[in-house]
Amino acid sequence: MSELPLSSQDKPEPAIRLAVDVGGTFTDVVLLDGEQRYTSKTLTTPTEPEHGVLQGIEENLKLAGRTLHDVDLLILGTTLATNALIERKGARTALITTQGFRDLVEIGLEDRFAQYDVFLQKPAPLVPRYWRFGVTERINAQGDVLLPLNEDDVRRIAQTLREEDIDSVAVVLLHSYRNPQHEQRVAEILQHELPHLAVSLSSVVCPEIREYERLSTTCANAYVQPQVAGYLSRLEQLLTARGLHIPLFLMTSGGGITTLQTGIEQPVRLVESGPAGGAILAQRVAAELGETRALSFDMGGTTAKICFIDDYQPQISRNFEFGRVHRYQKGSGLPIRIPVIEMVEIGAGGGSIARVDTLQRIQVGPDSAGSEPGPVSYGLGGTQATVTDANAVLGRLDPARFARGKVALNIEAAQQALAAQIGAPLGYSAELAALSVAEIVAENMANAARVHASEQGKHVEHYTLIAFGGAAPLQAARLARKLGITRVVIPRSAGVGSALGFLWAPIAYQAVRSFYQRLDRLNYDEVNALLAGLTAQATAIVRQAAPQGDIQVQRIVYLRYAGQGHEVPIELPGGAVQAQTINLLQARFAQRYRELYGRSLDHVPIEAISWSVAASTHDDLAPAATRWTPDNTLTAASSPHQRQVYQIEDNAFTATPLHERTALAQEQYVFGPALVVEEETTTVVDSGFSAHLSPQGHLILELGSEDFHHE
Repeated sequence: MSELPLSSQDKPEPAIRLAVDVGGTFTDVVLLDGEQRYTSKTLTTPTEPEHGVLQGIEENLKLAGRTLHDVDLLILGTTLATNALIERKGARTALITTQGFRDLVEIGLEDRFAQYDVFLQKPAPLVPRYWRFGVTERINAQGDVLLPLNEDDVRRIAQTLREEDIDSVAVVLLHSYRNPQHEQRVAEILQHELPHLAVSLSSVVCPEIREYERLSTTCANAYVQPQVAGYLSRLEQLLTARGLHIPLFLMTSGGGITTLQTGIEQPVRLVESGPAGGAILAQRVAAELGETRALSFDMGGTTAKICFIDDYQPQISRNFEFGRVHRYQKGSGLPIRIPVIEMVEIGAGGGSIARVDTLQRIQVGPDSAGSEPGPVSYGLGGTQATVTDANAVLGRLDPARFARGKVALNIEAAQQALAAQIGAPLGYSAELAALSVAEIVAENMANAARVHASEQGKHVEHYTLIAFGGAAPLQAARLARKLGITRVVIPRSAGVGSALGFLWAPIAYQAVRSFYQRLDRLNYDEVNALLAGLTAQATAIVRQAAPQGDIQVQRIVYLRYAGQGHEVPIELPGGAVQAQTINLLQARFAQRYRELYGRSLDHVPIEAISWSVAASTHDDLAPAATRWTPDNTLTAASSPHQRQVYQIEDNAFTATPLHERTALAQEQYVFGPALVVEEETTTVVDSGFSAHLSPQGHLILELGSEDFHHE
C-alpha cells in the first residue's frame, strides 16, 4: 500500500519524507526513510516557531544519517493562524466594506447563543470599529452595478490606513461573490497607494452568500496573513539555506495538501491543519484494520479533537467557529467558512489548567499552560497545575523518558501544586486531587463526544476509538469506558499521529462560488461556464504541487427548497449540466432530504445556492475486507519491570506492570492494569482491558472481550 498517493502508479514514491506538526505545546516531526521511521517531539517556540521546526527536523535527520538535501517531500501543519485568532495576536487589521455595512461584524446574525443569559457577551470582532470604513458602491445579487465605485473614497481610506500604520486590510463588498470587479479595483488602488499592505478580498477568500460569514472569514484571513506569510517565508528561506531543494507543502483544514503560496495568500485555510492530519491518520488506520465505524480521538498539549469516520471517510463541513467565549457553546464564537473536516474541539490537553471554582468544583481548561511556561512539572516557570502534572503525580509518566528525555519532569513540584491549588480547597491529598483532575478531563471529553454524536445522529458505543497525540493514549481506555466503547486502537507512532497523517493526505484544493439558480429555470450556459472556471482554478493549484499524474475532480451543488435557509450538498455527475442532470439532481436531493428530515417537499421548487469543485490527487486507500481479529489462544506478555501507579479501583498506589511497546510480540497479551510505554507517549491499559498488537503494529485494547488468565 502506498503511504502518500501523489501521482500515477508508474511514478515512484518519494523515498525520504518529512512531516512537521507545530502544536500549541509540542512540535512533532516524522521522517520516513524507506521502511525506516524516525520521530521526535520538541517544545514549540511560540515567538519564533521556525526555530522549533528546525530543531525537530535536524534531530530526525541526524538519527537517520541524512541531510535536508536528501529530503524528497516536506509537509508542514501549523497552529500559528489558530493561536493568533484565539489569542488575538494578529496584525493591525482594517476593513473596507460597502457604505453603511461596517457594523455587520458586531450585528452578526442578530441572535443570542444563550437566550436567557442577561450577562451574555458576544465575541469581540477582530477589527475594531475605528478601523472599519465604508465606500460608496453597490452591486446587486445578480451582479449588476447599481452604484459605481467611488475611487476617491478608497484613496482617502488609504491615507488613513497609512497614518494608522495598518498592516492588513479585508475588503468585503456586497455581492462581490457574483461580481468581484469593485473589490478588484479597490485592491488595485490600495496596492498602488500602499505597496506593502496585505489585502484580502472576500471574492477570493470566501466567494459565497451570507454577508456575515463571508465578512468574518475574510477578516480572519486578513488578521493572520502578515504573521503567517512572514513565518512561512522565513521558514522556507532557512530550510533552503540548509539544503532543501524541493517546494514546501502545507496541510489544510479540509484534509488535503496545498502549496506554500496558497497558504501565504489564504492562511485561514490552515486554521485546523493539525487536527485534519490526525483525522487522515485515523482514516488510514481504520481502513487497515477494517473498522467501518471509527471515532478519532486526538489529544495533545492544548486541545482534544473528536471526529467520526464512517466507511473510512471523515465528514467534511464548510463551517466552523473559533474562539468560543461561553464554555464552547455553539454560536458563541466567530464563524469561518472554509472546507474543514467536521470535528468537535475542546480545551482539554496535557497543558490544560486545573482549578477549583467558587462553587468548590474542579474545572479543567479551556486555558492551557502551553509550552511557555508549560506545566509545573516541566520546571520552566509554570505555576498552575495541569493535566500533565496530574498524570505525572499518578505515576503514569516516566520522568526520565518524557518527551524523549527533553523535559525532566519534577514530580515533587507537581505534587505541591496539586496539593495547594486543588487538594487544599477540597480537603484532598495530592494524589486524590490528581485523580480528580484526570477524571474531570476524561468526563469533559466523554461529554463532548456524546453531544457531537447526538448532533450527528450516531450511537457512539458502536464505534472503535482510535487514539493518538501525546496525551490521548493516557486517557483513551478511561474515555472508552465512559462512552461504552469496547475497542480502542493506539496507532504506531501515536505520539506524533497528526504529523504522520500529513504523509497520507492527498494534494487537494476546493473552489466554491455562490450562484443562485432555480433548477426548473437553470441557465445551462452560465452554470457550465462557472463549473469550468472552478475546475480550472482547483486543478491549477493541485498541478503546482503535483505536475504529473491523474487528478480526481468532484463537483458539488448546494441545494435547498425555495425559501429555506440552509442547503444540502449533492454530488453533480460528470459532464456538462443539461436537462437530464436536473432530473437526477432533483431525485438525489429528495432522497437525501428524506434521509435527513424524514420527508421531502416535492411540491416546492428546488434552488441551487453554491457550486463547488474539489480537485485532488489519486487516493489509493484500500480498506481491509474484514476487521482483523487475533487468535484467542495467545499468551500473556511477561513484564520484568513495574512502576507504582495510582489505581482508581484500589484508591492507592499499586505495583503496575510496565511493558515496552517495541518489545511486544504479536502473540502476546497485556492485561490491565498495566502501562505500555514508547518514545513519545504512554498507553494506560485500565483494569478489565487487554492489549495486543495487530499485524500492522497498532496496539489494540479490548474491554472484556476475552477471558484470559495469567499463568
